[in-house]
Amino acid sequence: MEKSVADEIAQVSMGKPHVVLLGAGGSRAAFPDGERNGRLLPLMADFIDIVPVREALVRTGIRTEGRNFEDIYSDLVSDPRAAWIRDDLEQAVLGYFSSLELPDTPTLYDHLVLSLRRKDVIATFNWDPFLIQAVRRNGHIADHPRLLFLHGNVLQGFCRTDRIHGVRGAKCSRCGQPFEPVPLLYPIRAKDYETEPPIRSAWQELTRAFEKAFMVTIFGYSAPQSDRGAVELLRRAWGGWEKREFEQFEIIDVRDEVPLVESWKDFIHTHHYEIHTNFFESWIANHPRRTGEAYWNQYMMAAFIDNNALPRTKNLEELWTWFAPLIEAERAASNSERF
Repeated sequence: MEKSVADEIAQVSMGKPHVVLLGAGGSRAAFPDGERNGRLLPLMADFIDIVPVREALVRTGIRTEGRNFEDIYSDLVSDPRAAWIRDDLEQAVLGYFSSLELPDTPTLYDHLVLSLRRKDVIATFNWDPFLIQAVRRNGHIADHPRLLFLHGNVLQGFCRTDRIHGVRGAKCSRCGQPFEPVPLLYPIRAKDYETEPPIRSAWQELTRAFEKAFMVTIFGYSAPQSDRGAVELLRRAWGGWEKREFEQFEIIDVRDEVPLVESWKDFIHTHHYEIHTNFFESWIANHPRRTGEAYWNQYMMAAFIDNNALPRTKNLEELWTWFAPLIEAERAASNSERF
């Protein structure tokens, strides 16, 4: 049996979510030479060399050489004499990441939010504003995936009265009060995903999505030892690899396969994984908005399938035009369900 591109576009049947876990490596891959204004995207290993926090850290007398920023910040939190510097660091981080902008041409972030549907989830550890910026400029084209900010975000706001997420600077639709900013910095040795309501709700929604997911894509997230508590939450939600004989695990990363598989071995059922060094090799890029349908056709129906690869256009309107048949098929399917 063979499924053509036209067949794939017309097929809108998968209800389970595709979950994307996005780390700092994803942002670095999107902008290796810097964003719109040339500002670089840091990893934790080079964070203090890119984000202007080194001067403040030097004033504390804390050792910084050979250490990543999260580890340094944990030392500061445990030292009551360094309380004065934490606000300075938060403001420096907020200022730098708030200044980042998408260029006018399509980016990896535009591809991500357009290539997934409302049932899907992008959960990110990143503070940069690119996901929200991408949703803002592409949201009129189609429904976008749910965005979950696991460590806060510079554009994220939250109404503590009504427990509603929003965008910083906007107002709550219920009470009319401005959304409050969400804290960005957490000590890695005692990461608490329960104290802050916006962080707690993001993790709760992510664990529910992991329970139901048919495919998980790990993009540029290394699952460091400092995040073992977070990974354990996801492992419990996933239910253990032995219970996932039909689901697919996908990793997009430039590191060698052996350490990658070792990091995620509790999630991978035997050979049910793929590793790509480039986003455009992924299921998302080759079957946009239809990853579930393509997965079902190939693995469950044993059908031959063709890729419907994302175009490499440098024009947003051309990208929107390319997505139009996919979106029209979804609307047609939605309308047919109402009758």
